[in-house]
Amino acid sequence: MVSPEAMLELKRMFTEHPLFLLGLLLLVGYGVGKLAMRVRLPEITGFIVAGLLVSPYTTGVVRLEMNEMLHVVTEVAIGFLALTIGAEFSRTKLRRIGGTVVKISLISLVGTFLIVWLGCLALDAAFARVNIGHPYAILLAVIACATSPAIIVAEIHHMRAHGRFVDYLFGVVALTDAITVVLFGLAFTVVINMLGDVGTYSILGESVREIALSVIGGGLAALPLALLLRRIQSRNELMIITIGYVFVVTGAAIALHLSPLLTNMAMGAAVAQFPMGSRRVFRALEPFTPPIYALFFIIAGLEIDPRVFAAGPALLIGIGYIVIRDAGKYGTAWLGCRLSGVEDTVGRHLGMCMFSKGGIALGFVLLIQTSPALEALRGTTAIYEDFTLLVNVVLMSIIINELASPVFLKYAVIRVNKME
Repeated sequence: MVSPEAMLELKRMFTEHPLFLLGLLLLVGYGVGKLAMRVRLPEITGFIVAGLLVSPYTTGVVRLEMNEMLHVVTEVAIGFLALTIGAEFSRTKLRRIGGTVVKISLISLVGTFLIVWLGCLALDAAFARVNIGHPYAILLAVIACATSPAIIVAEIHHMRAHGRFVDYLFGVVALTDAITVVLFGLAFTVVINMLGDVGTYSILGESVREIALSVIGGGLAALPLALLLRRIQSRNELMIITIGYVFVVTGAAIALHLSPLLTNMAMGAAVAQFPMGSRRVFRALEPFTPPIYALFFIIAGLEIDPRVFAAGPALLIGIGYIVIRDAGKYGTAWLGCRLSGVEDTVGRHLGMCMFSKGGIALGFVLLIQTSPALEALRGTTAIYEDFTLLVNVVLMSIIINELASPVFLKYAVIRVNKME
């Protein structure tokens, strides 16, 4: 009989090899994804649950230190997802819905910020155990404005949905997230200075620099790709060139401390301006992306730590924050569509598709946790603990929204298609 120690050693040997780990994650994700579809849940929700089932925080099949080697898969997936969103900004679509998208995005952004900010202040006043006063409410409100494009792009592609509703959705998400990144840099700077009088105005400058260089770099990177598109006719050759190019651009963006999301988004938008350019690229990439997207959401599930639900104040604030944020997202998207003259069918369903809150919000959390300015406040125990509470609240909202948002997205897209 094999001893428990021998079994543990065998498990360690297998799970330490990245190929075994990736294969295991794909197979488990496939199985749980199929089960999710049987109970009429989106396959993406099944992928996230699969990651949660084998995560370091639940069964421990995947150890915490193994997550690091999986980050490259996440970075690759973000590159392809961002490229897909950027490609929606073709000249034809911009002429048709450009001004409307800007109006909806600004109304949604400002409205969501105000609703969540006032809601957090109301929670602070209503519960004595809660400490999310004015400075923390500002940060929570800005983070609430972010919408993760990953689930939206993957589910839309899985459903093969298209049309005006999808054009509006991609446009609003892309523009809102770009503005939110700038706002977060400003908000974090202001909040740190309000709390500790720590000189952090360089954070705002760095945020603006990162966004500007990412967009410019992505636009310039599109030129060689566009030239190659003219010369290559074979679909297989096009796939090889495009995949290699996205890898290089994403890696260069990370190495230069730029945003891989914005860089690839700008590159996709630039390529889309060339006749038939983006259509050929994405037709060639279609066979490659499903396993990458599946791994992306399984790895997202690995990152979920259910222990954040154990903290009383975090659980209390988290529930309130999720309800206020999602209600704000839905209501302001509907209002933006109404004031922009967009048909009621789009207005009543657009907000449902914007509950997802993953990569960008998680990036904000990591920036907070690793900020030298916050480290300088570590000696101020109360302030530091309040930031820890804020981080747990955001993590909890990411967990719930990542699990639930594919359900709302699928429902909304099906309803709109039936009504059109």
